[in-house]
Amino acid sequence: MSIVTTVEELEAIYGAPAEAATAKEADWITPHYGAWIAASPFAILATAGPEGLDCSPRGDLAGFVRVHDTKTLMLPDRRGNNRIDSLRNIVRDPRVALLFMVPGVGNTLRVSGRARLSIEPALLASFAVEGKAPRSVAVITVESVYFQCARALVRSELWNPARHVDPKDLPSAGQILAALSQNRVGGEEYDRTWPERARQTMW
Repeated sequence: MSIVTTVEELEAIYGAPAEAATAKEADWITPHYGAWIAASPFAILATAGPEGLDCSPRGDLAGFVRVHDTKTLMLPDRRGNNRIDSLRNIVRDPRVALLFMVPGVGNTLRVSGRARLSIEPALLASFAVEGKAPRSVAVITVESVYFQCARALVRSELWNPARHVDPKDLPSAGQILAALSQNRVGGEEYDRTWPERARQTMW
């Protein structure tokens, strides 16, 4: 197996990026990029910490990531499983990256920067939904933002309903939990109660 071991070797294989690939990058949130963020109901958050890397989905009402100003984004932390892997990482290593997606749109938006966690009561209250505020908000100082071209989503046909997979064709969350916990966690019970549990704890 031939392994690439230097940046020089890598660049020799791929060549220089096209001008458009570099011209699209900014170190602030332009009006165009702000419009994409406002339209996005889903983002993937990447963080790093002593235990390694983490990549976590973040979903909410469109525009859930607030553009505070041209250099600052605010990301509320909604209800989840309380593992807080991403938050643990941010406390110890502020580097973060976000990948925003908009349903039906091929391009994605990449943002990287540095985050800190705020528990300022007024800020938390400003993100309340149905009277429920997040327990923390990641305040992100933007260092780089640019769109990613649509090739990956076009190839994957991600938004094509004809390509949607029937959940019944895959192992359920309960089945996975039962197998990994040697049935200490009841799989059928988990699957049966999850919809109502999720409804009650959505925010």
